[in-house]
Amino acid sequence: MKVWVLGSGSRGNAVVVESGECRVLIDVGFGPRTLSKRMKALGLDPRSIEACIITHEHSDHARGAARAQKRWNWPLFATTGTVMNSKLSKLNVTTFKAGATLSFSDIEVETFRTPHDASEPIGVAVTAKSTGARAAVCMDLGMVTESVRRMVQDVDLLVIESNHDEEMLKNGPYPPWLQARIASSVGHLSNRDCADLVSETMTPRLRTVVLAHLSEENNTPRLAFETMKDSVKRTGFRGLLGPALQDSAVGPFTVGLTQPRQLSLEL
Repeated sequence: MKVWVLGSGSRGNAVVVESGECRVLIDVGFGPRTLSKRMKALGLDPRSIEACIITHEHSDHARGAARAQKRWNWPLFATTGTVMNSKLSKLNVTTFKAGATLSFSDIEVETFRTPHDASEPIGVAVTAKSTGARAAVCMDLGMVTESVRRMVQDVDLLVIESNHDEEMLKNGPYPPWLQARIASSVGHLSNRDCADLVSETMTPRLRTVVLAHLSEENNTPRLAFETMKDSVKRTGFRGLLGPALQDSAVGPFTVGLTQPRQLSLEL
């Protein structure tokens, strides 16, 4: 299995997961021009996407859906709540309930309900049918629930939200109502809470952790990295750790090998 994060942050999110000839896109938060440019730079043909799963209706995860489907005829998948309460209702979308498992040619996708201020949002755990390699993609989390814990356990690679530093958020430029929304139980996960989650659920199988959805106003890649590093070093974790980027892709991360491999994640 290979995983690429095409970009992650408040201005767009998209993750490609590949197993054999099967490629699935998790979220489509960029327009076709950006998606095409980043994918082609990585040697990925946008026409090769077998399915696009949208985790929720917020624009940074779904804004490119209509144009991408029109350009490449991508099959779109989203929860019933996500579709009913958004512009996705005007598109051809296969709907499902949070908690369903979706099956594609060589990839199985388990979906998990997540705590966020959207309509039926999800995170996913992806399994390669041919090898058993597993990766989880889990963003936009207000808090850690049992559903979230189940999602991130027993995986080889984890793409996990590490949105904000609590002090930077408290002392930053956002108005009080927005600070409260981000810090709420349906907002976004802080560096500290992200680090605690990973440390508490980690198994020897986990070899790669990619920190995603970093706030450009209330966080830095260095802060997110150091918070996670300080937490996981007590667990004996010796794998790959680093941040995803908003304006460029990182990867591929090769999942399921004895040692993780990647091409472009550095800090």
